[in-house]
Amino acid sequence: MIQDTVFIITLALMGLIVAVFVFVAINAGKEAAEYSSIQTRAYSLRTKLFWALLIAGVLITVVTTQDLPFAATRGHTEDVTKYIDVSGHQWYWKLSDSSAKVGDTVVFKVTAADVTHGFGVYDEQLRLLGQTQAMPGYENALKITFEQPGQYKLMCMEYCGLAHHGMVSDFTVTAP
Repeated sequence: MIQDTVFIITLALMGLIVAVFVFVAINAGKEAAEYSSIQTRAYSLRTKLFWALLIAGVLITVVTTQDLPFAATRGHTEDVTKYIDVSGHQWYWKLSDSSAKVGDTVVFKVTAADVTHGFGVYDEQLRLLGQTQAMPGYENALKITFEQPGQYKLMCMEYCGLAHHGMVSDFTVTAP
């Protein structure tokens, strides 16, 4: 539905651009007015358009980056219950601890020993709770507060070789 709307808008805008090019091509051979008479107005319009686009770009950037999750994994360590070191290997996860209690806020400190992996934490219905990249030479943090007891799955979300599909570990969350 939305894709059809976007496609129609795109076609309309492309048609408008083609129409402008055709108009310019048809009128290019006609005698032009004195350039200096329109130069001042054109430069003024161009300057206003530049500033309007710059301000719009800054506003759009600020508004659309407010909800990015990067800040959630940095700082604010006062509510963290435990840290778990996670290392991705072909084709298994190595964890410093494989359990937590309901209500625990866990920060998974994720890296990789060999190739890039995608570290995903799934609940018992295989709904993704959070994910981050596991890359050699880098450490990424994934902060999750577990609210339900159960067997969670830690799965690789990035193709890492022949046995990628088997790169699954269990993570147990028990009642407090």
